[in-house]
Amino acid sequence: MDPRPDCTRADARRQQILAAAARCFRDHGFHGASIAQISKTAGMSSGHIYHYFESKDAIIAAIVAQDLEQRLALTEALLEVAGTRAGLRAHVAQAVVRQLDPEAAALKAEIVAEAGRNPKVAEIVQAADTVGRAGLAKVIGEIRSRAGFVDDRATIDGMVELFSALFGGVLMRPITNPALNAGTLSSRIVHIIERALYGDAD
Repeated sequence: MDPRPDCTRADARRQQILAAAARCFRDHGFHGASIAQISKTAGMSSGHIYHYFESKDAIIAAIVAQDLEQRLALTEALLEVAGTRAGLRAHVAQAVVRQLDPEAAALKAEIVAEAGRNPKVAEIVQAADTVGRAGLAKVIGEIRSRAGFVDDRATIDGMVELFSALFGGVLMRPITNPALNAGTLSSRIVHIIERALYGDAD
């Protein structure tokens, strides 16, 4: 018997729950969003939620894991397009635009806020960041090596923190300044990253 249909249904249910939880976390905050609210939003019973996730912390872990998977995919794609300056600029500009999604910003802000209160969530968020930084360091090192640079670990780590701080800050801008000019911000961040990677910008 082919198990894939059951796996597909289970994955769909999980995604349904995660989407509902993300909406509730955005609308009500982590502590304000109960399992009952999540189940109502997802259109299923609380017992069904607990069949897939043992707690709200587990739901956050799954949301963070999804975000990390997307982050790693974007990082790997950066290496693929960095053969040309134009490719790198376009990729970074698109990544900035994605970071300006206000719904994503509200959700991530809530998760980071909970990490400041909850050691279990902090561990989840920090572990994901460690993996994400390692992936970015690998890609930056490869791009710099192709461009003829020989860097020590501290130089690469400094770039990783710079890029992480830039994109982390971009995430909050739609909340703090909804009237920002996305095109202007994007072009300036592209320039900063290009200068950091290549030492100049043509």
